[in-house]
Amino acid sequence: MTDEKTKKINILLVEDHEFTRMGLAMKIESIPHFNLIAQATDGVEGVMMAQELNPDVILMDIGLPKMDGISATKKIKEELKLNSAVLMFTSRDSKEDIFAAFQAGADGYIMKGSSSQNLINAIDTVAEHAAWIDSAIARVVLASIQSESETKDSSAKDPNEVNKKYGLTKKELEVLSCMADGLSNQGISEKLYVSISTTKAHVHSILQKLYIKDRTQAVILALKEGLI
Repeated sequence: MTDEKTKKINILLVEDHEFTRMGLAMKIESIPHFNLIAQATDGVEGVMMAQELNPDVILMDIGLPKMDGISATKKIKEELKLNSAVLMFTSRDSKEDIFAAFQAGADGYIMKGSSSQNLINAIDTVAEHAAWIDSAIARVVLASIQSESETKDSSAKDPNEVNKKYGLTKKELEVLSCMADGLSNQGISEKLYVSISTTKAHVHSILQKLYIKDRTQAVILALKEGLI
């Protein structure tokens, strides 16, 4: 077990349904390297607790009273500029909600009903500020992107031609592809046989070249543009 996994991940849970919240709390508390530091029952309370506690990860529902989860995420990310990762945990799978969540700054999106192991993987991944997209959500995103591409242009895009606009290196494209697969920095390093510091440098360079502020948006742009 690595140092990253043995380090406690402080989690704020924001969920209004009591039964769901209790079940999630039990799951989180059963994982040795997770630390559930607080629970909020609406978006306003969630934002206040996030500002006060600065958790590593915020597990955020969308359909919250007082302030919905997307608005709360936007406030946390854009107004408060907290470094906390936000993982949307919801039953909503419409493309409007998905894209709105990522535009608001969410680091990941996972469906309620996902397995406990998927939830653990998602929390571990976003805690490293890597993107996590549930497989069911990825299908919605890809279907939307493919639909838009077909509407705009029936011909397939040549990744090499597209990349002329961005100038990503071969290694950066490999890292970007790994990011799209939901791999953490550690996972990318192991797959590509490079150090963590090298992986982080590649990720930083990718974000700069794509003029994107976070990994999730970089993956969505790459899929939309046909880079990967």
